[in-house]
Amino acid sequence: MTAEMEFECVLVSRDPGVLCTMNRVLEKFSISTCVCFTSTKASDRLAGSGADLVVVDYDESMDDLIQEIYKPDRRQKPTIVAVSEVEQAIPGAHLTVRKPLTGESCTQSVKFAYVKMLRDHRRYARHALMASVTARDASQRTIPITVLDIGDGGIGFMTRKLVAVGTVLSFQLLLPGAQRAISIEARVLWTRQYGAAGCEFVRIPPVDLGILHDWLRSKCRVKRPLVEL
Repeated sequence: MTAEMEFECVLVSRDPGVLCTMNRVLEKFSISTCVCFTSTKASDRLAGSGADLVVVDYDESMDDLIQEIYKPDRRQKPTIVAVSEVEQAIPGAHLTVRKPLTGESCTQSVKFAYVKMLRDHRRYARHALMASVTARDASQRTIPITVLDIGDGGIGFMTRKLVAVGTVLSFQLLLPGAQRAISIEARVLWTRQYGAAGCEFVRIPPVDLGILHDWLRSKCRVKRPLVEL
């Protein structure tokens, strides 16, 4: 049985009202929460975790934290919700909710964040494989590859052959537990000297795409919220 995954939130505030109201709503969405009283503590926490959501009780001291989240070396950016005294957009935040917080305003903001996190999770999640297949490029050259992981948008693989960035590979892949192989065309996005490479999907037939999506959903189920989306 596949374990259910919980989204993780870093909540940055010293305000008891914000902490109490936001914690109560996050719990309803089955989101686990780590409370940090300062942006420095939050930065340390984010460096050592893969938080999906950051809620900041905004003032100017939070600007550095938000900028740090958007550094290029962070592959997956968490969703950012800013709690603010004024009704205006906060640079870098995906959503701003105004003080004083209410259960309704918090629920609406977290609902928006939850839908975005779910979409991002499906886009970025990778599931390990160890499948040897024979791929072909546009000139029908055969390239033995070992698929190491697969997600909603692409695959990672290893090969002993030289493969250039931009090469489109076609191959059949049998997912563990699936009744038949699926057809994949994927473009190489990056390569490494030791033979690793990453691809984005170019084309998968609709029926095969359905098989892939069903398989991905079966591998990692997100814990359902206690409220309706």
